[in-house]
Amino acid sequence: MNVTGETKSKYVAKDSVFRNLFGIPKYAAQLYMALHPNETITEDDIEHVTLESVIMATLYNDVGFKVGNKIIMLVEQQSSWSENIVVRMFIYLAETYYDYFEATKQSLYVSKKVKFPKPELYVIYSGDDKKNIPETISLSKSFMGGDSSVIDVNVKVITDGKNGDIIQQYVRFTKVYNEQVSLYGRNAKAVSETIRICEKEDVLADYLKSREKEVSGIMLAFSDIDKQFDLYVSNEKQFAREEGMISTLVDLVKKKILSITQAAEQANMTVEEFEEKSGLKSK
Repeated sequence: MNVTGETKSKYVAKDSVFRNLFGIPKYAAQLYMALHPNETITEDDIEHVTLESVIMATLYNDVGFKVGNKIIMLVEQQSSWSENIVVRMFIYLAETYYDYFEATKQSLYVSKKVKFPKPELYVIYSGDDKKNIPETISLSKSFMGGDSSVIDVNVKVITDGKNGDIIQQYVRFTKVYNEQVSLYGRNAKAVSETIRICEKEDVLADYLKSREKEVSGIMLAFSDIDKQFDLYVSNEKQFAREEGMISTLVDLVKKKILSITQAAEQANMTVEEFEEKSGLKSK
C-alpha cells in the first residue's frame, strides 16, 4: 500500500470511511434494509441528499439519502458520545428539506400544502460505553425539559447490527482499527493491518478490496489530523502548566519569599528568560 500526500489531502476534513462507504448506493441500500429488515430495495431506489455544506461552512453531515419519495434518511456515526448530535441533526434535517423543496420547486409561501418524504434519523454509535447510551434521543427531552409543544426531533441510536449486516460489519471495522492503532499507533501499518484483518474476516470485504487505495487515503488523512490535534492539546497543556508555575513563582517573588534568581532556577530558566516571561525586573 502506497498512499501519497496528494492522495491523502483529497480526503481531509469532509470525508470519512463511514461517509465514503454509505455514499455508495449499493451500501446505502444495505444500510436501509438493515434498519428495515422486512423491506427489500435496490441501489436504484437510493438518491443521495448528503449535505455538502449547511448553515456553517465547516459543518457537514455524514450520510443522507432519499428512498423513493417516501423516506429521507439521515445517518450519523459517533465513536464518542454526545447528546449534541440531536441538535446537529435537527440542523441537517432543516437544510435537507430546504434543498428538497428547492429541487421539487415547491413554495412554502402559497396556500397549497407541500409534500415531502417523512424523516428517519439515526446515529450509529461505535464506542465502548454502550451501557449509558440511550435507544433514542429527543431534542425536547434533552434540551427543553420535555416540552414537545415547542419543537421536537427524535433520533434512534444503533449500537450494533445483526447477523453480519452492513451495520455490524462497520462497527467491527472500527473495533479492528482501534485495536491496530493501540498496537502500532496512527500510521500506515495500523491502516494496512486493519484492511488485511477485515478482508480475512469478510468485514466490508467487497468495499475494501475494490477501494483499498481510496480507503487507505481517507484513514491516513484522518490519522494525520488526529496526530496534529493530539500535539496541539499536548502543547496547550504544557503551556498551561508553565504559565501556572510562573504565576506561582511571581507571587512568591512579590512576597519576597524567593528572589528572581531563585525563581528562575525553579522555572529552569535564565534570569533574563524569567524576567521576560514574568514581566518582573530584578532590582
